[in-house]
Formats: sequence, structure tokens, C-alpha cells
Amino acid sequence: MTVLGLGAMGSALAGALVEAGWRTTVWNRSAGRAGALVERGAVEAASAAEAVRASPLVVVCLFDHASVHEVLDPLVDDLAGRALVNLTTTKPEQARESAAWAARARIAYLDGGIMAVPAMIGQPGASILYSGSEQVFRTHGALFEQWAAGTYFGEDAGLASLYDFALLSAMYVMFAGFVQGAALLAPAGVSAGSFAAMAAPWLTAMTGELAGYAEVIDGGDYTVPGQQSLTFSNLGLFVEAITEQGVSAEPVAMVQRLVQQQVDAGHGTEGFARIVESLRHPAPGGRPSAV
Repeated sequence: MTVLGLGAMGSALAGALVEAGWRTTVWNRSAGRAGALVERGAVEAASAAEAVRASPLVVVCLFDHASVHEVLDPLVDDLAGRALVNLTTTKPEQARESAAWAARARIAYLDGGIMAVPAMIGQPGASILYSGSEQVFRTHGALFEQWAAGTYFGEDAGLASLYDFALLSAMYVMFAGFVQGAALLAPAGVSAGSFAAMAAPWLTAMTGELAGYAEVIDGGDYTVPGQQSLTFSNLGLFVEAITEQGVSAEPVAMVQRLVQQQVDAGHGTEGFARIVESLRHPAPGGRPSAV
């Protein structure tokens, strides 16, 4: 198989295959990245075209959507009849555009979202989300397993990216909340490490609430018993307390804005999960609304 792109993630993907005994051809736009892989058994191609012609399966892991097409558009004839797996981080609509481009060129296209950092590739806990050609996913499943556990979401090539962005959105907002707490405690002489020791078990326990929130959101009824009301969830006091410590309250203030929009619209007695409506129906300009 062939790997195009030898940044940190591309090198990790290629390295895992080499270690597992797969014949692996590699190529990178800038020279000097393949040396360690070649020493371990990979074959470095002199050009992207040579790399593509070396294998029926081509994996691309480049900087962005534009760089993928910069590399692949001139090679469309060489790629015809081959399987292409794009593990570059792209938006859902970009993945769908690439799938349509591939279909016109008779290229079997599979898109992927990597839920791991490079050091996790080939290790327990890593996962890769796939969508697009089911035939490519099934045919090369044994190879993909060398990287991570794989989940296939269907023929819509944009779904893997959509899940990727959804999961990473949840992660980054959680991390921002942790950083908010660390910044708040720092003036009191509390280290981020000490706070992390308390925050990790607390946040882990709170993930048990996700299924309940999901049930309410899917049901669309924010009045069912047992929910914490939006009025009770008002974080105005949090914003004031954080600001009084000379610390920016922006992460918490973002949540408070969502809560307040729904309270102002008359939904204060309904559950906290109702803030999803402000996210689902943003006002013109992308700002949340109080639908």
C-alpha cells in the first residue's frame, strides 16, 4: 500500500504498517521525512505518481483539503481503478466533494476521521471513523486494524467527518472548561496539576449524565420531570465570581449566553438540555437564537 504525506500522523500510519509487515511505499512533498521509515523497511517513491502506481490502495494524510487536491488532481489518471483513503482532516462538505471527484474519475473513495494522536496509532484506545465506499472498508479491514479500531458509518462520505467534528467539539469545550477552572484557581496558589487530580474523576462521573441529556434531546420534550431547570442553571453568579478574581470568564459566559437566551424566551422552567435549540437554530450571522 502507499502513504502520501509523512507529517507526524502520516509517519505514524506508515510506521504501523511497516511494523506489521505490510509492503509500504511512502512519499512526502518535502524531502527528508522518509529516512527513518526506509530504515525500517518502507520504500520511498521519487514522486507522488510513482507512489500511486506502486499500490492498489493509496492513503493520503496531508495538511488540508486544498493540499490533497494539489497533490492528487494531476494524478487522476494514475488513481483511476484504485482505492483512495483520505485521512486528512476535512469538513463534511469537503469530504463529499472529494467523493464526487473520485467517482467521476473511477476512484473508489473512503474518507476517515482519526480519533487519536500520532503516538496512539497501533495502540489500544485509538479509533478511526470511516464513511464512503463500503467495499474499500471491508476489503482492507485487516490493514486498517493495524492503525486503530475502525467504525463505518455508511456510503455518505461526509459522515465520518461530521462525527469527527462532533466528538472533537465536545472534547475542546470540555478542555476549555478545565482550563477555565485552572485559571480561576491559579491566583490562590493551586497548581493545574492539583486541580486536574480533582477534575478528572468529577468529569468522568458527570459523563454518566450524557445518556439522560440525549434522551431528552431526542424526545424534544424539555419539560419531562427530573431535569435541572434553565433558571436553576443560570451561571450569572459564576461569571461574576470568576471576573472578580481578575480572570476571563469566557468559556462559562458562552454557556450562560445560551441559558439566558432560552430563559428570556420564556423557557426558564424547562430543562438545561433546551439550550440545544439555540444551537440548532442560530440567528442570522451564526449567533445562537432563542427558538
